[in-house]
Amino acid sequence: MKRFFLFLAASALACLVLLAIAAGNLLSIGSFVASADPLWVLTLAALALALCSFLAGLITGDYSWVDRLWSTAPVAFVWFYAWRGGFSPALVVAAVLISIWGFRLTLNFARKGGYSGEEDYRWGVLRLRITNKFAWQAFNLGFISCYQIGLFLLFTLPTRILWEMTQTPVPLGQSSWGLSLGFILSMIALAGFIIYEGIADRQQWDYQATKKAANQGLAVSGQRYAEDVSQGFLSSGLFAHSRHPNYFGEIAVWWALYFAAAFASGQLLNLTLIGPVMLTLLFIGSTNFTEAITGAKYPQYKDYCRRTSPIIPWFHGTAGDETINNESTSG
Repeated sequence: MKRFFLFLAASALACLVLLAIAAGNLLSIGSFVASADPLWVLTLAALALALCSFLAGLITGDYSWVDRLWSTAPVAFVWFYAWRGGFSPALVVAAVLISIWGFRLTLNFARKGGYSGEEDYRWGVLRLRITNKFAWQAFNLGFISCYQIGLFLLFTLPTRILWEMTQTPVPLGQSSWGLSLGFILSMIALAGFIIYEGIADRQQWDYQATKKAANQGLAVSGQRYAEDVSQGFLSSGLFAHSRHPNYFGEIAVWWALYFAAAFASGQLLNLTLIGPVMLTLLFIGSTNFTEAITGAKYPQYKDYCRRTSPIIPWFHGTAGDETINNESTSG
């Protein structure tokens, strides 16, 4: 945790330097932040985070710094748009719900040891495959740091549309709230996806706790996840209908934000669509990679993949026969 706070302090300092350069001098940062296009300000902040993430990985050998920002930086970005938009009702509603998303995800990440220096196991697997040190650091800079933090900008970009709405005078007799029926329904859906993701994370946590008890020699027969532990992976509860229900909840949250802004503005198809699309592609790639690891460890996983949808929840047993990476999908 101490290292993470040092990382945040270094990132804040780097952000101040970039903002001072953009503003012309240190004393003009305040007026620059309050008047410049909020996307430009957040881009500078993202650049600072990406630079510090790259350097922190290079120095410490721990490449999960962006993972530790995943549930916090997007919340800050959305609240920045809300502040610049004068805390309009639509922006505040979006920011509050995204804050709930971030708070829940932060707690889940913390209890798994994410802030105490525990690196995501997938980076270790990748390092075994990318053995050239220069190639690995190029990957650290390009994908781990720049691409992922760039995604923070992209999937929070729909809130910029809500900010733009606050910059246009509202015609006399029209509401300035921006809370259309489509916006409200999208926000309700977003809240539902947060709950869904939370349930999935809870089931995964309980399964891991049961698995840990079994590995310690404790009797787990008769417990809810005993059968899952015996086969080596979770396939009950929400995981009976999706191999990655928590991935689905995560992606769906940001699609809901996109549709909320689209309905509020009347721009049902707009450029901020790139955010949820790129996030979806990231999770598809993550699914393939994670499942390649899991499928190599557990023989029954191939059958589970045949009967269970990869990400989008679907009826058990109708996913069809599919293969990922040498005839096995891995989860």
